[in-house]
Amino acid sequence: MTDGNSEYSNSAYGKKQFKRSRSHFADRITADGRDGWPVEAGRYRLVASRACPWASRAVISRRLLGLEDAMSLAIADPIQDDRSWRFTLDPDGRDPVLGIRYLSEAYDARETGYPGGVSVPAVVDVPSGRLVTNDYQQITLDLATEWTSLHRSGAPDLYPERLRDEIDDVMRLVYKDVNNGVYRAGFAHQQKEYEEACTDVFRRLEWLSERLAGQRYLVGDTITEADIRLFTTLVRFDAVYHGHFKCNRWKLAEDPVLWAYARDLFQTPGFGDTVDFDHIKRHYYQVHTGINPTGIVPLGPDLAGWLTPHGREDLGGRPFGDGTPPGPVPAAEHVPVEGRP
Repeated sequence: MTDGNSEYSNSAYGKKQFKRSRSHFADRITADGRDGWPVEAGRYRLVASRACPWASRAVISRRLLGLEDAMSLAIADPIQDDRSWRFTLDPDGRDPVLGIRYLSEAYDARETGYPGGVSVPAVVDVPSGRLVTNDYQQITLDLATEWTSLHRSGAPDLYPERLRDEIDDVMRLVYKDVNNGVYRAGFAHQQKEYEEACTDVFRRLEWLSERLAGQRYLVGDTITEADIRLFTTLVRFDAVYHGHFKCNRWKLAEDPVLWAYARDLFQTPGFGDTVDFDHIKRHYYQVHTGINPTGIVPLGPDLAGWLTPHGREDLGGRPFGDGTPPGPVPAAEHVPVEGRP
């Protein structure tokens, strides 16, 4: 790795200011196959890390929409070496479907000498072994809108057309100040830069708390893409962003509204059953050696609170709209006990 933030490689930071670059491979898998990649059951493999918030969005969406049989899932080791994401969790250190040791091999099969690093989420074409896309902003939107022919019966509409403008507006603000804001604070090289980013994080969290005080979900009365994107940051907040990234004005558990909202989602099938706190903590504290040179992983926080009653049902709302919850987690995709509350 070239720096402590190369785990997503959509990002780079320098001495002046942290900046997350755009995804280099932005092909789309669509129903009409206009980019040369048609939706097809069994053809593609989603490579993710349970440590990464951007990849976790895709894991949650895939499960909520019931795409487990249509798109297989590879989970990378949360600890990287100098070749980035690796499959050392699998027998013989190789992904059993792609047959590769490192995700970089799929990148190289697509383009040798590409700019940037190796990022997750990544979707790989199984027959050719080539990377299709690492566009973390678009992958989940396409799962919701282009893969509908393969959705499970009762799948929710995560990106309803009538609410898309509002969803997009909310997601834009959340991305700027929260999803990416914690990174701008955590990788800041100057006091002023850190203070500005940290201020933005908590200003937006306070705005979100006010918004969610009277409604169960961010937009409308059902779970949407906006909730998924906020959740993946909130679930990591007290475990890593509060201490490791110095976003410590207050803990998530100290804001009654956001803490209840996050617990509500965590206890909703498709959310908490994809979260691995062990992977999250070991990745951030052991990979970001520029921030945590000792590599010591803290024992806390206590995770038991994630399973306590949240009371958000009183606000109404229908988590899956006219649909139904996803079924049980596939046996091969269970989060190990050490990663769960």
